[in-house]
Amino acid sequence: MERPKIGIALGSGGARGFAHIGVLKKLQEASIPIDMIAGSSMGSLVASFYAMGHDMDQLYKLSTAFRRKYFLDFIVPKMGFISGKRIKDFIRLFTHGKNIEDLAIPIAIVATDIKMAEKVIFTDGPIAEAVRASIAIPGIFVPEKINGRLLVDGGVIDRVPVSVVRDMGADIIIGVDVSSVKKNAEISTIFDVIMQSIDILQLEIIENRHLASNVMIRPSVDEYSSKTFTNIEEIIKAGEIEAEKMIPDILEEMNRWKEKQNEK
Repeated sequence: MERPKIGIALGSGGARGFAHIGVLKKLQEASIPIDMIAGSSMGSLVASFYAMGHDMDQLYKLSTAFRRKYFLDFIVPKMGFISGKRIKDFIRLFTHGKNIEDLAIPIAIVATDIKMAEKVIFTDGPIAEAVRASIAIPGIFVPEKINGRLLVDGGVIDRVPVSVVRDMGADIIIGVDVSSVKKNAEISTIFDVIMQSIDILQLEIIENRHLASNVMIRPSVDEYSSKTFTNIEEIIKAGEIEAEKMIPDILEEMNRWKEKQNEK
């Protein structure tokens, strides 16, 4: 029997984005196919690694070994505090220098053109460049320049890119929202101010993404900071727990789609 094409939109959220790995693991264990992925910011990083074909054990090991100090290269600030060269080299290494169109699963990487206030969607070209653009948190990372555009974090313009997945041809859209505002967070540096401000700005916008998806998975990651990488195992586990809860809803959506096809 024909089955629906399933697309997943992995949202931005800094370190909380490691919850995406737990979600993908549980979908895989439930034999729910993923035909296409769109990712913003941290979601684009996880999407590209997953679409490379790295198995879940590799992704878990890679994630838990991730430490901020290994990938941040501070500079005298002009358009950002971090040049981003180290993280781009890291991405290039683990995606084997491939282009987006070479991946086993079609993916779309979302970035923001900060000069033109436009959404930029990469479906081809070097993975490392596109992901580096998508994770460029404004004010923290230096923007990435690609084809004459000055690009920053995809989450600025599309935090959970469900519309991108729809445009890729998905019949059923699963959104994964790892954004949240940590209340009573310690605000003591410019990094804290920027990250907390972005989280607050996105609060209302995300509700529209929920309505536009068939299923929205929201891991419980409120207690974790988006900028620190010290609770990765717990964040991944939060993704697993919430995905497991939502699997019946996804299966129901798949069955509903099949019934509609049979009626035609």
